[in-house]
Amino acid sequence: MSYDNFIFALDIGTRTVVGVVGYEKDFKFEIVAYESLEHKSRAMYDGQVHDIDKVASVVIQVKEKLEKKLGFPLKKVAIAAAGRALKTKMVKFQKEFESLCEIDNELISSLEMEGIDLARKNLNNELGEDEKTIYYCVGYSIINYYLNDYSISSLLGHKAKSIGADILATFLPQTVVESLYAVVKKANLEVCNLTLEPIAAINVAIPKDLRMLNLCLVDIGAGTSDIAITKSGSVVAYAMVPIAGDEITEAICESCLVDFNTAEKIKLSLSGSKKEISFIDVMGIKQVKKVEEIVKIIEPVIENLAEAICEKVKEYNGKSPAAVFLIGGGSKIKNLDKIVAQKLNLPLERVAVRGTEVLKDIKFKGKKCSGPEAITPLGIAFTALMQKGADFIYVRVNGKSVRLFNSRSMTVSDALSLCGFSGDKIIGRSGKALNFKLNGNNRTILGEAGKPCEIYVNGKVANLRTEINNGDDIAINIAQKGKDAVLTVQDLMMEYGCNNALITVNGVEVFKDYVIKNDDNIEIKVVNDEIAAEKDIEKGITVTVNGKSVFLNEKDSYIFVDIFNYIDFDVSNAKGNIVLKLNGKDASYTDVLNDGDVIDIYWGKEG
Repeated sequence: MSYDNFIFALDIGTRTVVGVVGYEKDFKFEIVAYESLEHKSRAMYDGQVHDIDKVASVVIQVKEKLEKKLGFPLKKVAIAAAGRALKTKMVKFQKEFESLCEIDNELISSLEMEGIDLARKNLNNELGEDEKTIYYCVGYSIINYYLNDYSISSLLGHKAKSIGADILATFLPQTVVESLYAVVKKANLEVCNLTLEPIAAINVAIPKDLRMLNLCLVDIGAGTSDIAITKSGSVVAYAMVPIAGDEITEAICESCLVDFNTAEKIKLSLSGSKKEISFIDVMGIKQVKKVEEIVKIIEPVIENLAEAICEKVKEYNGKSPAAVFLIGGGSKIKNLDKIVAQKLNLPLERVAVRGTEVLKDIKFKGKKCSGPEAITPLGIAFTALMQKGADFIYVRVNGKSVRLFNSRSMTVSDALSLCGFSGDKIIGRSGKALNFKLNGNNRTILGEAGKPCEIYVNGKVANLRTEINNGDDIAINIAQKGKDAVLTVQDLMMEYGCNNALITVNGVEVFKDYVIKNDDNIEIKVVNDEIAAEKDIEKGITVTVNGKSVFLNEKDSYIFVDIFNYIDFDVSNAKGNIVLKLNGKDASYTDVLNDGDVIDIYWGKEG
């Protein structure tokens, strides 16, 4: 078998570095080597690299131990960013329309994209200048949609003047990625795949066929407890609480007067079958304590950890999930599963510590690693196999290169969001409507309809939800806003057939070329005080002559020949045979006219 078929994965954790090597065989992932080594000093805090050289030193040792077992060099590695690095923002984003608008998938995608962009901006605004960096959106979930300010489960197909959403977006800072890459480079390795620790863990602990259920995975490490939540077939949220196993270790340090490493050993012994634990304190005195005594000392810390986890789960899920799986070394803390079940109001059997025994698609050749602490490193290797070496994907947007973190299926909207495309450039907004009063009646003139953007992926017509792959070329012709509605008093007079009239706007007389503004109160009165704008007055009718509206209001009834008193048409200067049409049919001068009639008068060819 070629060395290139082997996958090498590293879980660079707060307390330990774990290396895994395996390959695919018969649709299973077979593990051939596994090594774990603790940091000699606290070179990492809460999953974040603080001392690159010291962390790289441990990585090199793990790598060399694995190479000795395998008999060949390791050159490429899959890694994962810790949940501690994730930053999450909740935003409520609203889109307003000038008039009722039918909601389609493009509008929904635009709403979500603009909401994620707002979350990213809010996050940047909260950070100091020295903290600001590029943030990749690695996941988001819609908590609520709003239709005209009312909560609704789906917007698609509805008509509304406003839509909105509560969006929970999770971001990974570029600086975290860079520090991990720096460690790997010092170990003479090349990153072939980068994922998130919660993604890696969930890929092996909760298979896709179970993700229709509302499940929660909690990875309790040394520095952080990472959370991933599934619902409706996908991972809908990631979260993190900045407390985990180290808080319990530190409590043991204080109560038993021991160093950190001794306290770690005591903590791990608590989950075994021993009833008493012996140790040497910092004074050099041998101590023997009952397990029950130590458990009672750390109970408040365990309670605090469980409370923090459960509050975060309910915040991001909106309620308690159907079941919770605990993984990571901290999940073995005595009674933690019971307290979590109690705080989430779940039966105890629905909160389970998940170990390697449940992994269906992973086999072990030789020494088997076991326990909940092995889930994440195995998940990193398995995810690398699934994604086949894609940590980032590179695409071009209108000729500009864009790098996207490949944590999920990426779409056109992800690329446009990173490029700073606003909603106005995506959805062509209609021009502003004009609202005014005419002779006491409310009138609205709609603005011109906007032209939406045109999107192409590799030359083919696409949309915001089109999935993209490495190397894709995205072209976008930005949306065009429609023209605002513009109307003059002259336009109104032509519409209603008034030639001579008294025109006032907000009580002040104006000329015919006055441009109407929003909320204007317009009064148009003909010289005989009849209100020409009112179509339904007792003595008048409105007809259309050669495409223009003409109002007749001087007598009780009209015949065709009367129309020449209201239009500019010189019958004395013949230019052929005159053609008279009434509602599309040939007419005579004595035909009776009625309200709404359509009249055409023109010169035809002599014949």
